[in-house]
Amino acid sequence: MSIEVKFCPKCGSRLVIKTNEEGKREYVCPRKGCGYREPLSTFTYKILEERKTEAIRLLDEKSTSIKTMPIIRVECPKCGNMEAYWWIVQTRGMDESPTRFYRCTRCGHTWREYS
Repeated sequence: MSIEVKFCPKCGSRLVIKTNEEGKREYVCPRKGCGYREPLSTFTYKILEERKTEAIRLLDEKSTSIKTMPIIRVECPKCGNMEAYWWIVQTRGMDESPTRFYRCTRCGHTWREYS
């Protein structure tokens, strides 16, 4: 929601939006003793969302040859091997669960599991 920020012409305080006794919304000065009021003409709704995403780093051939990732007992869907390396990446928004990746220790097949 995009609402114009207004300031009181009497005292300079930032006006706040309140609903009056008639149920209409208006700008009101929050400063005690000032009493300034101004009708709120119309609302303009805008939904603005900006997401900054970082590139996901993929493991290259050299990185995959280093065996430092933890190993878990899980079945590879490609070859049936029961061991895979695993790691977690936050591929979606911070308010969502991370994605768990697996790479088979035998055939190198990589797959993901959304938590």
